[in-house]
Amino acid sequence: MSSTPTISAAGICYLVGAGPGDLGLVTLRARECIERAEVVVFDALCNPAMLAWAPAEAELIDAGKRAGAHKLKQSETNALLVEKTRAGKIVVRLKGGDPFVFGRGAEEALALARAELAFEIVPGISSALAGPAYAGIPVTQRGVVSQLTIFTGHEDPEKGGSAVDFAQLARTPGTRVMLMGVERLASITRQFLDGGERPDLPVALVRWATTGRQETLVGTLADIAEKAAARGFEAPAVAIFGEVVRAREELDWFEKKRRLAGKRIVVTRTRKQAGALSAKLTALGADVLEIPTIRIEKPANEREFAELVKDAHTYDWVMFTSPNGVDAFFGWFYRLYEDARDIGGARVAAVGPATAARVKEFRLKVDLQPSEAVAEALVGAFEKEQGSVENLKILLVRPETTREVLAAALTKKGAIVDEAIGYRTVPATAAEDRTGATERFRQEGADLVTFASSSAVENFLALGLPLAPELKFASLGPITSATMRARGLRVDVESSKANLDALVAAICRFYAGKK
Repeated sequence: MSSTPTISAAGICYLVGAGPGDLGLVTLRARECIERAEVVVFDALCNPAMLAWAPAEAELIDAGKRAGAHKLKQSETNALLVEKTRAGKIVVRLKGGDPFVFGRGAEEALALARAELAFEIVPGISSALAGPAYAGIPVTQRGVVSQLTIFTGHEDPEKGGSAVDFAQLARTPGTRVMLMGVERLASITRQFLDGGERPDLPVALVRWATTGRQETLVGTLADIAEKAAARGFEAPAVAIFGEVVRAREELDWFEKKRRLAGKRIVVTRTRKQAGALSAKLTALGADVLEIPTIRIEKPANEREFAELVKDAHTYDWVMFTSPNGVDAFFGWFYRLYEDARDIGGARVAAVGPATAARVKEFRLKVDLQPSEAVAEALVGAFEKEQGSVENLKILLVRPETTREVLAAALTKKGAIVDEAIGYRTVPATAAEDRTGATERFRQEGADLVTFASSSAVENFLALGLPLAPELKFASLGPITSATMRARGLRVDVESSKANLDALVAAICRFYAGKK
């Protein structure tokens, strides 16, 4: 009687489905695994933005599997996973789509099992389903088709012969979805025709499915290969064969109905802050590149900042100029106190809706917020609210380097202002971009670059990236626009208000040809 193999307690490997590309389609379990990872081994078709979820100290390894260009052979990847897991690491193996749907995840799981190492399978959404759905093509449809077949057009070149019986596939009823193999499309469609499939069968190819780069090409079995060659339609793409392709004429929801579809837009903020703007642009169909230009670090004198936070209850007002300042303040406040009421009678002022929203997340009311998200507007709003500010004690939470407008204006009017330096911004470098967005911009360019602050302008230009003549630029407001012009950049788009919704609206108007 054989005994059950003993699994080593040293480390664990999570074989994680990274989904088809849209970050919104990544499972909660997948993100949990990435956030705990000590080692992340990822493929070329994984959305690189997921790597930002990994701890800063995590080791990132590019396995790079893509047709004709493998950075690691499969045997090398298997050995790597075994090595890192055996070393006691929490390893995440990110695989595009689902690890067990033509992802060779079974081979990697077998390597771990035979090495008696712990592993877990985290399923993902396969592009075999998501690609057609995002192209407006139902793979099954009542009254039309009730059978689905998924096959690969790219088999292991070392095994000799093909396991795909195209003659049988040609006779198989229902929808047939092909993963990979678009580079062999002419040969595959010919085999379908030789197997007896009718030439006018509708066929669709969906490239970069679920992302801002998605494009769909529709034809028939007889002409789809010729159309793909004429357009230069390359991998990665999913092919759908069947009558359900006709439904796209009415159900195309992703490409036609999104106002920024086909636009590649750069977001230049800190990695933490970029998410909100990126999500808004992605929801409108844009292909977003997050290029962080700023990194947030602790202030030079953190002890002094902590002392001011400790005494916040002795002030009449605590004023915040940015969400980062709010985070820095409450990061210390809740290390010193357990109850929000320990802020005492101090009232709270915030510049801009994003800053106010961040304050509210800490369960405090914002007593004063100007209509415009600039320091000058806060001074005016403060005068209107208070009448006279003479002898009022104000704690101003700000970054290490900023315009001196607010403190100077309030002091001039008789207020007693203490400046609490909560953080400092330092330029990010291209080497710090773990998602590859900077390199992609260098290689592919973009349609539009967005700037939310003057420092973002300065630090983006410091990266020395190539700026094509046709590249457009968008600004969050007049102060940022002034910096752009001073540095020789055009201001093609300027938001009417200094908030992200206004910026997105301005970008949409620009591409719709409206002012």
